[in-house]
Amino acid sequence: MSAADDRLRPFLLERFAEYLTLEQGSSARTDDGYSRDLHRLAEWAQAHGAASPAALTSAHLREFVYYLKDLGLAPASIRRGVSAIRTWYRFLAAEGVVQSDPSERLETPKKWRTLPEVLSQDEVETLLTSIPLEEPLAFRDRAMLELAYGAGLRVGEWITLRVNDLMLDEGVVRVFGKGSKERLVPVGGSAIGAVAIYLRELRPRLEEAGRRSAAVRAGGRGSKAQGVLFLNARGAPLSRMGAWKILRKYVELSGITKTVTPHTLRHSFATHLLEGGADLRSVQEMLGHADIGTTQVYTHVDREYLRSVHRQFHPRG
Repeated sequence: MSAADDRLRPFLLERFAEYLTLEQGSSARTDDGYSRDLHRLAEWAQAHGAASPAALTSAHLREFVYYLKDLGLAPASIRRGVSAIRTWYRFLAAEGVVQSDPSERLETPKKWRTLPEVLSQDEVETLLTSIPLEEPLAFRDRAMLELAYGAGLRVGEWITLRVNDLMLDEGVVRVFGKGSKERLVPVGGSAIGAVAIYLRELRPRLEEAGRRSAAVRAGGRGSKAQGVLFLNARGAPLSRMGAWKILRKYVELSGITKTVTPHTLRHSFATHLLEGGADLRSVQEMLGHADIGTTQVYTHVDREYLRSVHRQFHPRG
């Protein structure tokens, strides 16, 4: 027996494996999963001064579950780990190894929030400046991506914005979010400038193309764009898939290797605000979240950013 196996002997992992197979009738897959989960717990416990199951407390187990999350395990894997711990303690209690069960109040994480992928500020700049001016729809594409990031919009909000929702002189845009809930979101000079150029230089031509196309198809009834801000090359409202393809095109052109979706720009908007010192309530308002708990996921992103800065720049990071 190796020194490591001997050190883990008090955790009765082999006897527990036999119990699962012979008494519980568990599947081989469950046995293997539980075995990995409990070996990880035993190793973690030893490293944290708990040399046996009886030395583990409820606080230890909660900390271990957060450790699993920090490892990046999927929610399903963490739930299985919690189930393994509970089953193991029932076995230990039946064997008389422990007098109490610290796993009784261990909560199963039903909806662990995964940290959203975000772009750095430099990556956003690279993306937005990757749009070549010779691109026929460059003014539209730059305006759309500037506004999506600059106002933290959902993709459904990009494509349903109307020209009369823009209040560029006041530096705000009116957005109708989930449940048609209206909010006013400030936008900065870069987005305002890009949108103004699009409105002046390109959108009238796209709108006219839409009117001509609609007239041919429907006997002169006119375009169905009805004031929608972002139009495709035929003058029709841009679809979700159309917006996604535009973004993907420029992600590839910019050389960004991260997985970037329309929501990534929204995540980046919120994260960069918090990194810059914005308060959570203001970010909640700008994102249009009904519950501040939804917005709080970005505080975790911000902490991850701070950790990365610490690791990079602290002499003992």
